[in-house]
Amino acid sequence: MTDGETAWLALKEEFTFGSGLIPMNAANMCPPPRQVIDAIEAANRSVDADVSFHNRARYISLRETVRGAVARLLDGDPDEFAIVRNASEGNNILAAGLALGTGDEVITTDQNHPSNAWAWEAQAARRGFTVTNLTLPPNPSGSDELFAHFEGAITSRTRVLAISDVSNSTGVRLPVGRLCRLGRERGIHVHLDGAQTMGAMRLSMHELGTGSYTASTQKWLMGPREGGVLFVRKDLIPGVQPAVVSLGFSDPADPGHATARKLDMLGQRNEGVMAGFAAALDFVERIGIDRIQARVEALAARLMAGLREIPGYRLVTPSAPGCSHGVVVGRFEGIDHEKLHDRLYHGHGIASAPTGGLRLCAHIYNPIADVDRVIRAVAAARGEI
Repeated sequence: MTDGETAWLALKEEFTFGSGLIPMNAANMCPPPRQVIDAIEAANRSVDADVSFHNRARYISLRETVRGAVARLLDGDPDEFAIVRNASEGNNILAAGLALGTGDEVITTDQNHPSNAWAWEAQAARRGFTVTNLTLPPNPSGSDELFAHFEGAITSRTRVLAISDVSNSTGVRLPVGRLCRLGRERGIHVHLDGAQTMGAMRLSMHELGTGSYTASTQKWLMGPREGGVLFVRKDLIPGVQPAVVSLGFSDPADPGHATARKLDMLGQRNEGVMAGFAAALDFVERIGIDRIQARVEALAARLMAGLREIPGYRLVTPSAPGCSHGVVVGRFEGIDHEKLHDRLYHGHGIASAPTGGLRLCAHIYNPIADVDRVIRAVAAARGEI
């Protein structure tokens, strides 16, 4: 497809939400395109009509198809990907599965998603290691300042750096490539919560060299709810123990369990989710991840520029080049942002989030006209509450 506005308007027709609603909450949940909805419904109808092992066997094969498609999207080896239920589960599998104990340190940040903070704290309380929660600079001048902040916090005890590559609460984008290299140089496992990047930007697990990465399907990938991935770098897989042992798991020393598959033996799965996951990957592949990334960046830039013009609005998301992507957070001093969030929905048909103030996230189903309408609505709603 071309990148003209007419093409993006045509793409919007592949979604089922009407003109009365503007979804601007991709950091939490995206509407899926019709092909995803149809795939989920068809799989569920099929299984409900025929619960035999014979009928359900094809969905076991489909999981491997999904694993391969995820590996293409994220540029890794299929054996390095576990198919899990969301990023929160992936974060918890990592936190529980790594060998950590007394004297070890895990560094998190104050802008992580809670599941990539609390999971480590819960494990620390049980196993005796320490979690250091790093406060990030509120308005970084650029990626150099962010990198230096992490570099200065690392100690000889640091074993894990657990971060969100793009924060859901502020929109800050961390210099994860440099941080992954730093981790490899110092023997530190870098774990990325990529809930705000899978499906929104081109990523290469091989180039990053990250220790692990996890993401959900219902966000920027525009896929089903309760779908996700957990990547673990091949050389680190033996050191991550499964949180759940179920059918298909025997001896951890068996060569068949030297892959990330040992981390997704979760028992009976929802076949509709797997079918929807495959359809979402196909949809993104058809459009092209580079086009998606460029569109997300363009929409976010237009949104930030327009919101800055509203009197009293303060952008929380960093404005320095390379320090944000897709997630736009801002605040009005002295305003109840829960009420603003409610007014935008009930009065203007805009789905936002009261996270860090007011969070707005445009995606490829939002034409430029939507972004401009949202800017006008925020300015109006500010005076209506």
